[in-house]
Amino acid sequence: MNGLIALLGSGEYLPVMDDVDRHLLAHCGAEGRKARVVCLPTAAGQEGEKSVSRWSGMGMEHFTRLGADVQAVPVIDEKSANDLNHASAVEEADLIYFSGGDPGYLYRTMKDSLVWQAAQKAWAHGAVYAGCSAGAMILGREMPDFRALGIRSTAAFGVIPVASVMPHFDAIPLFGKPLVATLRRRLLEGEIMIGIDEDTAIVGKVNEEWTVLGKAKAHVFTKTETTSYAAGEKFSLGK
Repeated sequence: MNGLIALLGSGEYLPVMDDVDRHLLAHCGAEGRKARVVCLPTAAGQEGEKSVSRWSGMGMEHFTRLGADVQAVPVIDEKSANDLNHASAVEEADLIYFSGGDPGYLYRTMKDSLVWQAAQKAWAHGAVYAGCSAGAMILGREMPDFRALGIRSTAAFGVIPVASVMPHFDAIPLFGKPLVATLRRRLLEGEIMIGIDEDTAIVGKVNEEWTVLGKAKAHVFTKTETTSYAAGEKFSLGK
């Protein structure tokens, strides 16, 4: 990937993310014209038409207000993920935005699809990838099963050099904290995992520094250490 990656703990399409999304629009390669944004409600594809329409409408309204040329692309299942028109819209985008929902469903729907291939081509040309919650989780090596307190996990795309991404991190209830300990024990030697608080994003590139943007913090875990970074602070993924 040559474009920026933005991973959000929560807050997609809400005013609390205005500054984050203005930053993404300013760095998406759209020079002298409106940025082309595509919003994909794929992670909510199993939630029904009402939920898909809500996410699509929120994305359209949000990025139109920020001055972008925005299109909601209704990729909600395997068939629509292999639609040539949808793939074309994604490949031509400057900012590709996946909202939240079911990370496992999002991964399965995107894997080997024309739309995912188109997204990779767009990123190679400098487009921005933005993923909130489920959209962030699919870029790690694996996605922990929170219901099983992290004992089980499923594969993810492994785009960024982290074991897993945990969104909504500051909202994890006290009884969910053993999840973090379990996941740490499963880390490979030299591997890290990331926690991202709500209304917060980390923005960067795979082999460059990342910056925390938004209202709260990001947390980097090794087997033995935890380091937290506030908004405006920078950190490395260690690769």
